[in-house]
Amino acid sequence: MGRIQKRRREVSSRRGVSGQSADGGSSHHGWELRKSRGQHLLKNPLIVNAIVEKSALRRTDVVLEVGPGTGNMTVKLLEAAKKVVAVEADSRMVVELQKRVQGNSGLSSKLDLVHADFLKTELPYFDVCVANTPYQISSPLVFKLLSHRPMFRCAVLMFQREFALRLAARPGDELYCRLSVNTQLLARVDHLMKVGKNNFRPPPKVESSVVRIEPRNPPPPINFLEWDGLVRLCFQRKHKTLAAIFKTNSVVKLLMENDKVYRAMQVDESEANTSKDHIMSFLGAEEEDDTQGLSMGDEDGCEDKDAEDETV
Repeated sequence: MGRIQKRRREVSSRRGVSGQSADGGSSHHGWELRKSRGQHLLKNPLIVNAIVEKSALRRTDVVLEVGPGTGNMTVKLLEAAKKVVAVEADSRMVVELQKRVQGNSGLSSKLDLVHADFLKTELPYFDVCVANTPYQISSPLVFKLLSHRPMFRCAVLMFQREFALRLAARPGDELYCRLSVNTQLLARVDHLMKVGKNNFRPPPKVESSVVRIEPRNPPPPINFLEWDGLVRLCFQRKHKTLAAIFKTNSVVKLLMENDKVYRAMQVDESEANTSKDHIMSFLGAEEEDDTQGLSMGDEDGCEDKDAEDETV
């Protein structure tokens, strides 16, 4: 008995009077929720219902849910859709969700629970994706979804608010950046609603937002890696015009190398000649004021900062 009591005192000391663990998480059903892993459960049923409603699910839909946690949203999705494929990395959450639906054959028969890392998992067919996203994987999650084939109808996703606003930012907005350009090339993005931190257990340090992402179908006929390289150059230097950016020696050299590779692949050998003059004529011969015109902003402000920000 003495050993048990001592163990309880040790656990209590680590969690503190509020039930929090050493890494800032809190307890749930006797085990710890870890903020470091983005484990913040959405506890407000009104928010859960609103997200499911905005997903506009059909009875015939297959839904992909990323990070279902203990199933607060999963249950509502199961009630509205034909099938839910839930991908969860934490084995404790998997067990908890299995327990939650096992007494209801109508729900459990429609649930395909996958214990795996989402980013390393080959995705099945799905019509709609709904997720209270683990914020540290926000950017790779978005582009993994948008590269999935066959294309899905839409995704309704919870993100850190600043990340969500960057996704939906338009040209001229302060938050417009490389993430905005690349996402909106492949999809239509709409900001749906704000979600306060107190709607989660434990509450994160940041506010959240829900966005709707609808892939463009058909997708634009471009090589995305080449496009991303171009956009990266455009956002490379703060307060520079496109002309100023593309006339720097390093960028001109890169363009020349790429041009050589492209022309070497052409059937017509007469097109295989390239020069700096050719590149400069394409960019425009006139000298322009580097401080005037369209400023592309700072790429650093556009990078996914989820690893250092609070996660949900």
